[in-house]
Amino acid sequence: MYWIIFIGFALASWLISMNLKSKFKKYSKIPLVDGLTGQMVAEKMLRDNGILDVKVTATNGMLTDHYNPVTKTVNLSESVFHSNNVAAAAVAAHECGHAIQHAQAYAPLQFRSKMVPAVSFASQWMQWVIFGGFLLLSMPIGKYVLLAGIVLYAVTTIFSFVTLPVEIDASRRALAWLNMAGITTSETHENAKSALKSAAYTYVVAALGSLAVLVYYILSFLGMRD
Repeated sequence: MYWIIFIGFALASWLISMNLKSKFKKYSKIPLVDGLTGQMVAEKMLRDNGILDVKVTATNGMLTDHYNPVTKTVNLSESVFHSNNVAAAAVAAHECGHAIQHAQAYAPLQFRSKMVPAVSFASQWMQWVIFGGFLLLSMPIGKYVLLAGIVLYAVTTIFSFVTLPVEIDASRRALAWLNMAGITTSETHENAKSALKSAAYTYVVAALGSLAVLVYYILSFLGMRD
């Protein structure tokens, strides 16, 4: 059952990832009418929202774009940072959406940020603890070790679900601003919306996959108790 769940969600994740890359490749060929690069879009969105203490920087890699609330930087992959196209604008605006969330103390983002230390610890140890629990099942302590591993895994699952409203809200803010600022036209706005929706699906699948595995571990634990 575990392998069926794992393979099923791994396949779904791969398909969505391929679809996401395909859409970004397609929309990367559609230029913005005003010639703005991803960097310019990000800087303008930050200014329009009164955020002057966040810096926009370029980072290596593909789809490595992210907002860092600690350093207050919107980090855009080089292809987004330097490019003038719909995909770059959508990504840049989305990451600025996180910066606006931070500036406005958006509750889900604050909660997510507070979870980061616990999630980092859980991510590092949960698989080892769960594996140890299964190995020690013949001993009385085994079930307690497995339960501890399940709790750690639950922390990461909760984090993945908390991430969903944060990402969806950032995209909502991005699309609203792109339209209001006239960055996208009626046609390119739908392209930007499609790109961000595909990106959101990756988080949805990750959350559901994590939940499915968690349920499997819980049912396994309960079955062992019986």
